[in-house]
Amino acid sequence: MPDEMPISRRAFTVTTLAAGFALSTQPVAAETITTDAKDLTAGEVKIPVKDGTVPAYRAAPNKGGPFPTVLVVQEIFGVHEHIKDICRRLAKLGYLAIAPELYARQGDVSKLERDGIMKVVSKVPDSQVMGDLDATVAWAKKDGNGDTAKLGITGFCWGGRIVWLYAAHSKELKAGVAWYGRLTAAGKATELQPKFPIDLAGDLAAPVLGLYGEKDTGIPVKDVEAMRAALKKANKPSEIVLYPDAPHAFYADYRPSYKKDAAEDGWTRLQAWFKKNGVA
Repeated sequence: MPDEMPISRRAFTVTTLAAGFALSTQPVAAETITTDAKDLTAGEVKIPVKDGTVPAYRAAPNKGGPFPTVLVVQEIFGVHEHIKDICRRLAKLGYLAIAPELYARQGDVSKLERDGIMKVVSKVPDSQVMGDLDATVAWAKKDGNGDTAKLGITGFCWGGRIVWLYAAHSKELKAGVAWYGRLTAAGKATELQPKFPIDLAGDLAAPVLGLYGEKDTGIPVKDVEAMRAALKKANKPSEIVLYPDAPHAFYADYRPSYKKDAAEDGWTRLQAWFKKNGVA
Protein backbone atom coordinates (compact mmCIF):
# COMPACT_ATOMS: atom_id res chain seq x y z
CA MET A 1 0.00 0.00 0.00
CA PRO A 2 1.33 3.51 -0.79
CA ASP A 3 0.71 4.71 2.78
CA GLU A 4 2.87 1.89 4.06
CA MET A 5 5.94 2.93 2.07
CA PRO A 6 8.93 3.68 4.30
CA ILE A 7 9.07 7.39 5.06
CA SER A 8 12.65 7.48 3.73
CA ARG A 9 11.28 6.75 0.25
CA ARG A 10 9.04 9.76 0.15
CA ALA A 11 10.26 12.35 2.64
CA PHE A 12 13.88 13.04 1.69
CA THR A 13 14.22 15.58 -1.10
CA VAL A 14 17.99 16.08 -0.68
CA THR A 15 20.04 12.91 -1.06
CA THR A 16 23.39 14.43 -2.09
CA LEU A 17 25.05 17.70 -1.21
CA ALA A 18 25.11 20.66 -3.57
CA ALA A 19 28.34 21.46 -5.41
CA GLY A 20 29.90 24.91 -5.16
CA PHE A 21 28.25 27.94 -3.60
CA ALA A 22 24.52 28.43 -3.22
CA LEU A 23 22.89 30.39 -6.05
CA SER A 24 21.60 33.14 -3.75
CA THR A 25 25.12 33.91 -2.50
CA GLN A 26 26.55 34.66 -5.95
CA PRO A 27 28.74 36.34 -7.00
CA VAL A 28 31.43 35.00 -4.70
CA ALA A 29 33.73 37.66 -3.24
CA ALA A 30 37.41 37.95 -4.11
CA GLU A 31 38.33 37.44 -0.43
CA THR A 32 36.88 33.92 -0.42
CA ILE A 33 39.10 31.53 1.52
CA THR A 34 39.77 28.14 -0.02
CA THR A 35 41.18 25.40 2.18
CA ASP A 36 42.71 22.40 0.45
CA ALA A 37 42.18 18.78 1.47
CA LYS A 38 45.87 17.87 1.61
CA ASP A 39 46.48 15.33 4.40
CA LEU A 40 42.75 15.12 5.03
CA THR A 41 40.01 12.60 4.51
CA ALA A 42 37.23 14.82 3.16
CA GLY A 43 33.99 14.38 1.26
CA GLU A 44 30.35 13.37 1.46
CA VAL A 45 29.03 10.69 3.79
CA LYS A 46 25.58 9.38 4.65
CA ILE A 47 24.23 9.71 8.18
CA PRO A 48 21.63 7.10 9.21
CA VAL A 49 18.63 8.73 10.89
CA LYS A 50 15.42 7.15 12.11
CA ASP A 51 13.59 7.66 8.82
CA GLY A 52 16.36 7.28 6.22
CA THR A 53 19.74 8.89 5.59
CA VAL A 54 20.96 12.48 5.56
CA PRO A 55 23.93 13.55 3.42
CA ALA A 56 26.76 15.28 5.25
CA TYR A 57 30.20 16.69 4.54
CA ARG A 58 33.02 15.51 6.75
CA ALA A 59 36.70 16.33 6.98
CA ALA A 60 39.36 14.91 9.29
CA PRO A 61 43.11 14.28 9.33
CA ASN A 62 43.91 11.23 7.19
CA LYS A 63 46.14 9.68 9.85
CA GLY A 64 45.60 8.92 13.51
CA GLY A 65 42.45 9.34 15.54
CA PRO A 66 39.99 9.08 17.01
CA PHE A 67 39.66 12.85 16.67
CA PRO A 68 37.87 15.44 18.77
CA THR A 69 34.56 16.01 17.00
CA VAL A 70 32.91 19.26 15.93
CA LEU A 71 29.42 19.50 14.46
CA VAL A 72 29.22 22.31 11.90
CA VAL A 73 25.74 23.75 11.42
CA GLN A 74 24.87 25.41 8.14
CA GLU A 75 23.70 28.92 7.36
CA ILE A 76 20.28 29.26 5.73
CA PHE A 77 21.98 28.34 2.44
CA GLY A 78 22.51 24.69 3.40
CA VAL A 79 25.75 22.72 3.24
CA HIS A 80 27.37 24.57 0.34
CA GLU A 81 31.05 25.25 -0.34
CA HIS A 82 31.60 27.72 2.50
CA ILE A 83 30.40 25.23 5.12
CA LYS A 84 32.51 22.49 3.55
CA ASP A 85 35.54 24.77 3.69
CA ILE A 86 34.94 25.45 7.39
CA CYS A 87 34.97 21.68 7.95
CA ARG A 88 38.36 21.49 6.24
CA ARG A 89 39.67 24.40 8.32
CA LEU A 90 38.71 22.53 11.48
CA ALA A 91 40.20 19.29 10.15
CA LYS A 92 43.52 21.08 9.61
CA LEU A 93 43.41 21.83 13.34
CA GLY A 94 43.04 18.14 14.16
CA TYR A 95 39.27 17.79 14.43
CA LEU A 96 36.74 15.53 12.79
CA ALA A 97 34.33 18.18 11.49
CA ILE A 98 30.99 17.15 10.08
CA ALA A 99 28.12 19.16 8.61
CA PRO A 100 24.85 17.28 8.05
CA GLU A 101 22.35 18.68 5.54
CA LEU A 102 19.60 19.59 8.00
CA TYR A 103 16.96 20.49 5.39
CA ALA A 104 17.22 17.10 3.67
CA ARG A 105 13.53 16.33 4.12
CA GLN A 106 12.21 19.81 3.36
CA GLY A 107 14.06 20.85 0.21
CA ASP A 108 17.20 21.74 -1.73
CA VAL A 109 17.89 25.45 -1.18
CA SER A 110 21.06 25.58 -3.26
CA LYS A 111 19.25 26.78 -6.40
CA LEU A 112 16.74 29.10 -4.71
CA GLU A 113 16.64 32.83 -4.11
CA ARG A 114 16.23 34.07 -0.53
CA ASP A 115 12.40 34.13 -0.45
CA GLY A 116 12.29 30.52 -1.59
CA ILE A 117 14.95 29.54 0.92
CA MET A 118 12.99 31.05 3.79
CA LYS A 119 9.90 29.06 2.81
CA VAL A 120 11.91 25.84 3.07
CA VAL A 121 13.63 26.83 6.31
CA SER A 122 10.32 27.69 7.97
CA LYS A 123 9.24 24.05 7.53
CA VAL A 124 12.23 22.57 9.39
CA PRO A 125 11.27 21.49 12.93
CA ASP A 126 13.75 22.13 15.71
CA SER A 127 13.03 18.64 17.05
CA GLN A 128 14.09 17.14 13.70
CA VAL A 129 17.33 19.13 13.77
CA MET A 130 18.16 18.00 17.30
CA GLY A 131 17.56 14.37 16.29
CA ASP A 132 19.69 14.64 13.17
CA LEU A 133 22.56 16.18 15.13
CA ASP A 134 22.33 13.36 17.68
CA ALA A 135 22.45 10.87 14.79
CA THR A 136 25.52 12.66 13.40
CA VAL A 137 27.27 12.29 16.76
CA ALA A 138 26.41 8.57 16.78
CA TRP A 139 27.84 8.22 13.23
CA ALA A 140 31.02 10.07 14.23
CA LYS A 141 31.56 7.71 17.15
CA LYS A 142 30.79 4.50 15.27
CA ASP A 143 31.99 5.15 11.72
CA GLY A 144 33.78 8.50 11.60
CA ASN A 145 36.84 7.86 13.79
CA GLY A 146 35.56 10.56 16.12
CA ASP A 147 36.16 10.98 19.83
CA THR A 148 32.72 12.15 20.92
CA ALA A 149 33.85 12.48 24.53
CA LYS A 150 35.41 15.67 23.11
CA LEU A 151 32.33 17.02 21.32
CA GLY A 152 31.85 20.60 20.15
CA ILE A 153 29.44 22.41 17.87
CA THR A 154 29.65 25.61 15.84
CA GLY A 155 27.10 27.20 13.56
CA PHE A 156 26.46 30.33 11.55
CA CYS A 157 23.34 32.50 11.13
CA TRP A 158 20.49 29.93 11.14
CA GLY A 159 23.03 27.51 12.57
CA GLY A 160 24.07 29.95 15.28
CA ARG A 161 20.62 29.69 16.84
CA ILE A 162 20.84 25.91 16.56
CA VAL A 163 24.10 25.90 18.55
CA TRP A 164 22.34 27.46 21.54
CA LEU A 165 19.43 25.01 21.23
CA TYR A 166 21.73 22.00 20.98
CA ALA A 167 23.67 23.12 24.05
CA ALA A 168 20.39 22.89 25.96
CA HIS A 169 19.48 19.56 24.34
CA SER A 170 22.64 17.43 24.36
CA LYS A 171 24.11 15.80 27.44
CA GLU A 172 27.29 14.85 25.54
CA LEU A 173 28.25 18.30 24.29
CA LYS A 174 31.31 19.95 25.86
CA ALA A 175 31.07 23.41 24.25
CA GLY A 176 29.51 25.45 21.46
CA VAL A 177 30.41 28.52 19.42
CA ALA A 178 27.45 30.40 17.94
CA TRP A 179 28.10 32.92 15.19
CA TYR A 180 25.35 35.58 14.92
CA GLY A 181 22.43 33.26 15.56
CA ARG A 182 19.07 34.83 16.40
CA LEU A 183 18.58 35.05 20.17
CA THR A 184 14.94 36.06 20.58
CA ALA A 185 11.74 35.17 18.79
CA ALA A 186 10.93 38.76 17.79
CA GLY A 187 7.35 37.64 17.27
CA LYS A 188 8.37 34.78 15.00
CA ALA A 189 8.19 31.71 17.22
CA THR A 190 6.21 28.92 15.56
CA GLU A 191 4.96 25.45 16.36
CA LEU A 192 8.02 23.99 14.61
CA GLN A 193 10.46 26.51 16.13
CA PRO A 194 8.86 27.17 19.52
CA LYS A 195 11.83 28.36 21.57
CA PHE A 196 14.79 30.65 21.12
CA PRO A 197 18.12 30.85 22.95
CA ILE A 198 16.89 33.41 25.45
CA ASP A 199 14.14 30.97 26.49
CA LEU A 200 16.75 28.29 27.16
CA ALA A 201 19.46 30.30 28.92
CA GLY A 202 18.83 28.44 32.16
CA ASP A 203 18.83 25.04 30.46
CA LEU A 204 22.26 25.14 28.84
CA ALA A 205 24.18 21.97 29.66
CA ALA A 206 27.35 23.14 27.89
CA PRO A 207 28.99 26.59 27.71
CA VAL A 208 28.42 28.60 24.54
CA LEU A 209 30.56 31.40 23.13
CA GLY A 210 28.37 33.79 21.15
CA LEU A 211 30.00 35.93 18.45
CA TYR A 212 27.87 38.88 17.31
CA GLY A 213 28.14 42.12 15.36
CA GLU A 214 27.00 45.49 16.67
CA LYS A 215 25.90 46.48 13.16
CA ASP A 216 23.77 43.37 12.63
CA THR A 217 20.42 44.80 11.54
CA GLY A 218 18.63 41.50 12.16
CA ILE A 219 19.96 40.90 15.68
CA PRO A 220 19.87 44.24 17.54
CA VAL A 221 22.26 45.00 20.38
CA LYS A 222 19.33 45.02 22.81
CA ASP A 223 18.78 41.32 22.06
CA VAL A 224 22.43 40.58 22.70
CA GLU A 225 22.32 42.45 26.00
CA ALA A 226 19.09 40.66 26.97
CA MET A 227 20.80 37.31 26.32
CA ARG A 228 23.82 38.36 28.38
CA ALA A 229 21.49 39.28 31.25
CA ALA A 230 19.64 35.96 30.96
CA LEU A 231 22.91 34.02 31.09
CA LYS A 232 24.09 35.99 34.11
CA LYS A 233 20.78 35.45 35.91
CA ALA A 234 21.00 31.71 35.20
CA ASN A 235 24.63 31.68 36.40
CA LYS A 236 25.78 29.97 33.20
CA PRO A 237 29.47 30.06 32.11
CA SER A 238 28.65 31.17 28.57
CA GLU A 239 30.01 34.37 27.05
CA ILE A 240 29.08 36.76 24.25
CA VAL A 241 31.52 38.90 22.26
CA LEU A 242 30.07 41.89 20.42
CA TYR A 243 32.22 43.29 17.59
CA PRO A 244 31.65 47.07 17.20
CA ASP A 245 32.04 47.38 13.43
CA ALA A 246 30.76 44.00 12.34
CA PRO A 247 27.51 43.31 10.48
CA HIS A 248 25.63 40.04 10.24
CA ALA A 249 27.62 37.24 8.56
CA PHE A 250 30.98 38.87 9.29
CA TYR A 251 32.72 35.47 9.09
CA ALA A 252 31.34 34.72 5.60
CA ASP A 253 34.46 35.46 3.56
CA TYR A 254 32.64 34.74 0.30
CA ARG A 255 30.14 37.59 0.88
CA PRO A 256 30.40 41.41 1.03
CA SER A 257 29.57 41.26 4.77
CA TYR A 258 32.98 39.75 5.57
CA LYS A 259 35.01 41.64 8.19
CA LYS A 260 38.51 40.20 8.29
CA ASP A 261 39.56 41.45 11.73
CA ALA A 262 36.37 40.27 13.48
CA ALA A 263 36.39 36.98 11.57
CA GLU A 264 39.99 36.17 12.47
CA ASP A 265 39.49 37.17 16.10
CA GLY A 266 36.38 35.02 16.30
CA TRP A 267 38.19 32.02 14.82
CA THR A 268 40.99 32.43 17.38
CA ARG A 269 38.42 32.64 20.16
CA LEU A 270 36.68 29.50 18.85
CA GLN A 271 39.89 27.51 19.12
CA ALA A 272 40.60 28.79 22.63
CA TRP A 273 37.01 28.12 23.73
CA PHE A 274 37.13 24.53 22.52
CA LYS A 275 40.49 23.94 24.23
CA LYS A 276 39.30 25.54 27.48
CA ASN A 277 36.15 23.41 27.60
CA GLY A 278 37.46 19.97 26.69
CA VAL A 279 36.81 19.74 22.96
CA ALA A 280 40.43 19.82 21.78
